[in-house]
Amino acid sequence: MTSTQPTLRLIDVHRTHGTGEAAVHALRGVSLEVHPGELVAVMGPSGSGKSTLLNVAGGLDRPTQGRVIIGDTDLTDLDAHGLAKLRRRRVGFVFQDYNLIPSLTAAENVALPLELDGERARPARRRAREALGLMGLMDLADRYPDAMSGGQQQRVAIARALVGTRRLVMADEPTGALDSHTGEEVLRVLRQRCDEGASGLLVTHEARHAGWADRVIFLRDGVVVDTTGSDRVEQLLETAG
Repeated sequence: MTSTQPTLRLIDVHRTHGTGEAAVHALRGVSLEVHPGELVAVMGPSGSGKSTLLNVAGGLDRPTQGRVIIGDTDLTDLDAHGLAKLRRRRVGFVFQDYNLIPSLTAAENVALPLELDGERARPARRRAREALGLMGLMDLADRYPDAMSGGQQQRVAIARALVGTRRLVMADEPTGALDSHTGEEVLRVLRQRCDEGASGLLVTHEARHAGWADRVIFLRDGVVVDTTGSDRVEQLLETAG
């Protein structure tokens, strides 16, 4: 870790969907910090609140109670426009299904958030190619998604998540649609980007994938029930039931 200030802080975060008897308490008082250079894995059974945690942490959803702070910005102070702007500039998302636009090349997909934020096309595409180069994909910059393998598409998605000034990446089961070898390759890239100073929050159900993280947070029924180093993830899974 290269800084004492966390990239991401969750302070006593609750998220409730619905009201009354139909209310679902997806998160119940979750507190968490992620620092520069750190990759934190989030594990837990289906319905434990993993994806909700990721959505709230990245500003895609708002907490019912508590605070989410990215850098020095409290997300509760932002309206919808402010949240969208923050996501474009500071937070990247990597999903299981890649979410690449089929009609755009790899470079155009990576440049898209920069262009949506007002950057002119030429410098945005140049920065996109630089990001693709860091992923080892410079030769594929002009290729369309359907002409790339799953692992290549996912690396394009990681490049898009970290292009420009973004230094916080949220990954929701990013290897779920990939074979084991390609999945390991994608996690190696994500680990490398964190080692270079980015911060990562990774949702996974695979213990071997969590092994790439510095810490593992285990959720059950919206509550953090344990935290450990990745070297103890197997013991954590056993004791958490």
